[in-house]
Amino acid sequence: MLSKFFPRIKALPLTEKTRSRDAFVYLDRYQKIFGWAATDDRKWRIPYALWGICINLLLIFLLPISMLVSYIQMFKSFTAGEFLSSLEITVNMYGCVLKCLYTIWGYKGFLAARKVLDHLDLRCTSDEERSSVHRCVALGNMCFVFYHILFSGFVVGNWTAYILMGKHAWLMYLPGLDAERNYFTTSLCELLLMGGVVTMEQCTDVSPLAHMLMARCHITLLKNRLSNLRSDPNKNEEQHHEELRKCIQDHRLILEYVNKLRPIFSGTIFVQFLLIGIVLGLSMINLMFFSTFWTGLATVCFMFDVCLQTFPFCYVCNMIIEDCRELSERLFQSNWLAASRKYKSTLIYFLHNLQQPIILTAGGVFPICMQTNLSMVKLAFSVVTLIKQFNLAEKFQ
Repeated sequence: MLSKFFPRIKALPLTEKTRSRDAFVYLDRYQKIFGWAATDDRKWRIPYALWGICINLLLIFLLPISMLVSYIQMFKSFTAGEFLSSLEITVNMYGCVLKCLYTIWGYKGFLAARKVLDHLDLRCTSDEERSSVHRCVALGNMCFVFYHILFSGFVVGNWTAYILMGKHAWLMYLPGLDAERNYFTTSLCELLLMGGVVTMEQCTDVSPLAHMLMARCHITLLKNRLSNLRSDPNKNEEQHHEELRKCIQDHRLILEYVNKLRPIFSGTIFVQFLLIGIVLGLSMINLMFFSTFWTGLATVCFMFDVCLQTFPFCYVCNMIIEDCRELSERLFQSNWLAASRKYKSTLIYFLHNLQQPIILTAGGVFPICMQTNLSMVKLAFSVVTLIKQFNLAEKFQ
């Protein structure tokens, strides 16, 4: 059903040309809407640059400021549930600002990484390898659509729940509009503004996941090539050595691809690691002590979306570490015993390099893996436990 509206989420047949960079089709479209990409048409460069400045100034800088102004002006009118519902979004929004800036700053890095992907695609000559690329491309686009449905679902669900109660979902400060007199206008503005900033955050969260999925795709293809080394009896020793040399080149390209993305993802995931415990803690307090059924449902959706910002990416990073370990095993288990001395010396050099796994770090401090992610999530439970022990929630009810 979804494939009718988003055809890229379905693996295309081998008769149609598909490149690894096609995994970012939907991601690129939204980034162009927000002015994060460059336009090739010189005629539209200045209007596009002006549009990018305006939309980013509104969503990245002015909107977070308006949330703070609303706290100052309407703090006494907040209920505990409304305040927490707004605060959890605001904290996440300020993190989104930093992640967006890292993503915009890393635009040239993304372009360079995709050129490396084009070189890796040249090695995918068999139908089996091309089919694997097609499936991973579809998976990358599917991730964007899946995130878009869930992130948008939270915004619409939370907004609808408060509309049914006759209240504003986030109580934003909108200059020139009175929240009481222009209730429906201000509510609609809140929906559009929050939808825009959440979609921006979605782009910063899907980008690391989609790019590392394609890295893992080519690592998997390299594993299969290593297993097949010296398996063709019709090739001579020089041809076998050439195959090994090409595998070494593939590995270098994969490392180059990851290294071009490393500084960008290091910053975005570091920010998210710092936020996840705080945001989930605020959400759990709101859910357990102050939510109604409908606002609680929206809060659960928000908590799930916050977990999506790091869990899938950390899981893929864990899988890549495991794949790197298998690379050295596949090479060692290949048919090299009867090989020439030249082949064996090259294999030893390659084997040494393969034993160093691809590990990403957040801010150069935390290794990006499931263990780090779970450690950050535990902070949320610590906050809730502290609230319960001191009965702080009852004082605000």
